[in-house]
Amino acid sequence: MTALRLVRAAIVLALVVVLLGGWTRLNDAGLGCPDWPGCYGTWVLPSDHVELTQGYPEVVIDLRKGWIEMIHRYAAALLGLAVLGLAVIALCNRKMAGYPLMLSFVLLGLVILQGLFGMWTVTLKLLPIIVTLHLMGGLATLTLLMLLEQRLRHLDSLKSQPTGAYMGTRILLFCLFLQLLLGGWTSTNYAGWACSDWLFCNAGETVGYDFSTGLDPFMAIGPNYEGGLLEAPARAAIQVTHRLGALLLIVVSCWVALALWQRKYLRLHITLFLAALCVQVLLGIANIVWMLPLGLAVAHHAVAVLLLLLALNLHDRARGPVMEASHEYRVVCG
Repeated sequence: MTALRLVRAAIVLALVVVLLGGWTRLNDAGLGCPDWPGCYGTWVLPSDHVELTQGYPEVVIDLRKGWIEMIHRYAAALLGLAVLGLAVIALCNRKMAGYPLMLSFVLLGLVILQGLFGMWTVTLKLLPIIVTLHLMGGLATLTLLMLLEQRLRHLDSLKSQPTGAYMGTRILLFCLFLQLLLGGWTSTNYAGWACSDWLFCNAGETVGYDFSTGLDPFMAIGPNYEGGLLEAPARAAIQVTHRLGALLLIVVSCWVALALWQRKYLRLHITLFLAALCVQVLLGIANIVWMLPLGLAVAHHAVAVLLLLLALNLHDRARGPVMEASHEYRVVCG
């Protein structure tokens, strides 16, 4: 298999892993397995939980949540193997000029770190900073895979100089990652229910906002954080901050769209990104109005990932039309 084909397969796997991670979190299945890397001491859960109660008498066993978590782990393991394969191909092609060797190994290191975050998520009982970093690590893995695919695809292309519009897409990506971080922090602190009104948080009520507590990443290690432990003012502060981040992202997106609109070959990509952003805003409002139903919450998570993919695509294309790479890089060691 060529590197380009493998990295594209890895991107699909990374998408599956990120979406399964959101599904796991939104189903409160982050502690569906009390141990790591297996589940209740086994790699395949039995159909009957009776035999598991002997080893874990203090745990309320929920096989459905256990399977949700294990399917997520199976997919993550496959992704790890794919990234390892990309590192091997990179090592074999290390003498080729311009081959993204360093990027391939940084990606491998990130996936290993993601495995550790997966373990800490369980052992530290959903400590919010760990769960949020685990989410961001998954998005960073997807981002690096996209960048690796672009580097391989453009390996033989004529280089172009970054323009102001290209630099603008970097600012857009920064703001998008900031908003994704705030969204992850909102989810891991169970702050999605903190506001009942989509515009004023809690219309007609005097609401205090505890930003110092809500935005403090250094929480006590030891408690079980499933369901969240913060008081209402802290959770409200988290959600309001997430809303302010959304407002910033909208402003920056409009600025970048105006800067790029004169390039006709980018108009379709700009339109797709802005359309996805509008859908995401509407989903955010709908989640507040209907108090975060599972289907809408999953859709909000999925569209956030779609926004990242569209922004990365726009960032790549902002340099201008490029030639496709003509070489196929295979595993040829020796």
